Amino acid sequence: MENIPSTETQYSSDVHNIKINGKEFFIIGTAHISQNSADLVREVISNEKPDVVCVELDKQRYKALSERKRWEELDLKQLIKEKQLSTLFISILLASYQKKLGEKLGVKPGVELLEATKVAKEFDIPIELIDRDVRITLKRSLNSMGLWQKMKLMTVGLASIFEEEEISEEKLDEIKQKDVLNEMMSELGKEMPVLKKVLIDERDIYLMEKMKEVDGVKIVAVVGAGHVNGIIELLKSDKKQDLKELEVIPPTSKMVKIIGYGVPTIIIASLFYIGYTKGADVAGDNALFWILANGIPSALGTIFALAHPLTIISAFLAAPITSLTPVIGAGYVAAFVQVYFQPPKVKEFESVTEDVSNWKMWWQNRLLKILLVFILSGLGSALGTYVGAYRIITDLF
Repeated sequence: MENIPSTETQYSSDVHNIKINGKEFFIIGTAHISQNSADLVREVISNEKPDVVCVELDKQRYKALSERKRWEELDLKQLIKEKQLSTLFISILLASYQKKLGEKLGVKPGVELLEATKVAKEFDIPIELIDRDVRITLKRSLNSMGLWQKMKLMTVGLASIFEEEEISEEKLDEIKQKDVLNEMMSELGKEMPVLKKVLIDERDIYLMEKMKEVDGVKIVAVVGAGHVNGIIELLKSDKKQDLKELEVIPPTSKMVKIIGYGVPTIIIASLFYIGYTKGADVAGDNALFWILANGIPSALGTIFALAHPLTIISAFLAAPITSLTPVIGAGYVAAFVQVYFQPPKVKEFESVTEDVSNWKMWWQNRLLKILLVFILSGLGSALGTYVGAYRIITDLF
């Protein structure tokens, strides 16, 4: 295998020419908010006219970048039923971060990826979307993290979008040379290695294998700069990787399951024991305390979010019950009711990546309000579970 510049044209150092097993790859490392990257992509594809163009996109992301009306097809109710609001929230944070930097550079995020598909269509060259389904990537990320790591991720994400620090010209020049999203993930990876493993390392493997599988001898691959070194190293090793393992959603950890089923079991058993040893009145008082301890904080969370009145009532009623089952949380119940009575408008979906960085818009944009209801009612229920459990267990002794 060789790693040499093209014999036809000398490109910048962002283009890597790899020959292996009868195939020639032109791997272009890009920044996802760089016009220079888009220009380079057009130059390479136009000059080389490859048999196929591989792009670091999956069907979902490609649709999101290329279709302006994509939000109209998003089924929020189904998303809630599948318990994917956390995934949606993180997707919005990442999209907002990229868009924020893209606006400073005057470039739409993902412009070079769309440019690759556009040029390929101009020359009638087949296009291959080689990235893993973004939903699988985010699910694997979330399922691989503990509660503390998830909270840390959301805190860091929120801090980044609310930050109003001015970016110097030198910093902008540095950003232009990097894949911003992967740079951010690499930084987070230092604090949360599991995140880097899923978002960067696993996708290096996935992208590389998909590149090797495509038909054709000459292949141009357009990927984020943060993936280039990993892909090249994997190509050099020429080792077959099993992609099926990387498409599996890992189950919830045993410890989470133990806690999820253990806490309700302890609470219910304690109430029965209190009733047996101290009488039904005492058990009833504890049960009432549990209902109020869970219901009130959860309802207060929805009140703070300025939710629909029926959402507030549903949070109060659901929290004491959902706290005793690991199947669904109060946040999802409240969010579902909020969607039913105050569904977001299309324009609110379209503006969400801008609105999310303005804290006032969390109460005005209905999509963000749903997320606020989900987060605050869930936190209220979690607090109530702790307080209620402490009271009941204390009463045992």
